[in-house]
This record gives sequence, C-alpha cells and structure tokens, in this order.
Amino acid sequence: MALNLILMGLPGAGKGTQAQFIVDKYQIPHISTGDMFREAISKGTPLGLKAKSFTDNGNLVPDEVTNGIVRERLSKDDTQPGFLLDGYPRTLEQADALAGMTNELGKPLSAVINIDVDPKILTDRLTARFICKNCGATYNKLYHMPKVSGTCDICGHHEFYQRDDDKPEAVKTRLKVNVKMNTPLIAYYKDRDLLFNVNGDQDINKVWQDVDKILSTL
Repeated sequence: MALNLILMGLPGAGKGTQAQFIVDKYQIPHISTGDMFREAISKGTPLGLKAKSFTDNGNLVPDEVTNGIVRERLSKDDTQPGFLLDGYPRTLEQADALAGMTNELGKPLSAVINIDVDPKILTDRLTARFICKNCGATYNKLYHMPKVSGTCDICGHHEFYQRDDDKPEAVKTRLKVNVKMNTPLIAYYKDRDLLFNVNGDQDINKVWQDVDKILSTL
C-alpha cells in the first residue's frame, strides 16, 4: 500500500534528518514546497511561470498557484509508492485543497508525522548554532563543538560567526510564527485521526525508531 505522508515540526526539530531516513527506507520522493517551485519555474510550466511572476516581485505565491503546483507534482508517476510532503500545507485552506486533490488522484493521506519539541528547547538548540567564517561548517554549542576549541575541524580556520536568524530574538519570533501556523493544522489532522506526534527531544536514532514504528504499522 502507498505511504502518503506529511512531515511537520518546528524549525530545529530535526525534520530534515527524519525526512532523509524515511526516503532512504521507504523509497518515496521527498517533496518540499521550495523544490517544487524551483522545478516548476525551471521547467517553465504555466504554473511555474505564474509563481515566478509573484516571487520575482517579492510577493507570496497565492494558494491557487501553490495548490496547482502541488497537484501537478503529486500526479507524477514517482508518487505511486507514496510521497513525503514537507512545508505544505501551511494553512487550513491548503489542507482542504490537499484533501480534495489527494482523493481525486486516488492518493489519500496515510499519516501526518509531527516531530514535537518544546519551543524553549528549540530556542536553546537554534541559538547555540555557529558557523565557520571560511568554509561554512556548522557547529552547535550544545552537542557539536570543534574537536580543538576555536579551530574549525574542516578547514582549520579560527573565525566563527552566528547567522542573524539564529540570534535569540530572531529565533523566538520565527518559532512564534511557526507555532501559530502549525497549531490549527495539528488540530485539523488530529480531528481526522491522521496525526502522530513523535517526541523530537531524544537522540536522532531514537526519534527515527519511533517514526519507523508508526510507518511500519500503516
């Protein structure tokens, strides 16, 4: 049976790592909104060109264009064994549109996996990130420090910096925006018995065991 999934989680919850584990084991395409837009724009599809006209002006792409691009992507043959949606839906309107199109395509959702981590823990995690100025290697004060203090493991340079969006105020704002966006969607999928919460505040491999346990029962 096809495995049609949505992966949810706040920034820093470890979605990217879990998405890779899911794709490697279950051999389904990882479909992120950014990738879909880039593909549709580079191929010059009518919807891609429409999306480009908005993004070129720094505007948000309207729902009907986004929904159309998602539908186009889910219609492709490589989604027959399933798909993993990441970054979509972002609103209840998009969730309704997705329900309509997946039913129409005969590819209804199997589950929504939410990697759940307390925002305070995520604030600590994200604000602990720092980057080598020379090669861009990423470190974290909590669990991934350079082997030699003050020296990059990769290139040996000694200057590091913190990205503006990893600074405490920016992180708090970003998380607040995402909590506000995700909360109604979590309730929406819970009401439809599709939601599975996974504790993301554990070792990466333990999170994957929990995710895999859910997927293997679907």
